[in-house]
Amino acid sequence: MHKISFRDNILPLKDKLFRLALRITFDSSEAEDIVQDTLIKVWDKRDEWQQIESIESYCMTITRNLAIDRSQKMEARNMELTPEAQEMPDTLTPEKLFEQDEQLRLIHQAINSLPEKQRTIVQLRDIEGKSYKEIAEILGITEEQVKVNLFRARQRIKTEINGINDYGL
Repeated sequence: MHKISFRDNILPLKDKLFRLALRITFDSSEAEDIVQDTLIKVWDKRDEWQQIESIESYCMTITRNLAIDRSQKMEARNMELTPEAQEMPDTLTPEKLFEQDEQLRLIHQAINSLPEKQRTIVQLRDIEGKSYKEIAEILGITEEQVKVNLFRARQRIKTEINGINDYGL
């Protein structure tokens, strides 16, 4: 094991931790607080860092647990995540840009409507690029359960998007 440095190994994770917390809580200020609390908890456990196999998975697990606890306590209201602005090529017409923005909004809406576990798995796998093994460690479930939940989440998203595209709202 290599020596773990707070500045070099843990602080660079703050954006990933924020995105995970935001996906669970739907509240950016709450997500920021969760990231701060995570960093404090990890710092307090600095004597145990060398025994941790993956500091990133450890941080993600703490963030997930804090986010779930907070959203349950607050009975989090389901706010829609606003899609981040994307740079589009100049060749796209305003109509095409609108269609792409609308599709992105519908995908975010479909992801946000998923159950918490599926939403978290989609976030970690498709957005954060985590492996099945890492996701299983973070969530405390088997890799098979990760795959099943991811499959079901993707199917549900696909069904919702196809239903809207085929028949409209």
